Amino acid sequence: MPEPIVAQKGSFAVELEKGEYWWCSCGGSKKQPLCDGTHKEKREFKPHKFELTENQKVWLCGCKHTGNPPFCDGTHKKI
Repeated sequence: MPEPIVAQKGSFAVELEKGEYWWCSCGGSKKQPLCDGTHKEKREFKPHKFELTENQKVWLCGCKHTGNPPFCDGTHKKI
């Protein structure tokens, strides 16, 4: 099974507005940590949709190995 690209060994701290977002799971997006459609070239991966009900700062996974996508769970410390 193919492995995602580690975009960043750590989380992306981002301020997001209320709404729907697509987190990049392949690691190839040029708009990290959000999806730009790069996964279409790597058909094994699909973006992860998530919704925020209010404006907030979130920590999104950069290593692409989290057990709680799209949020960082510290897995980057083990890889």
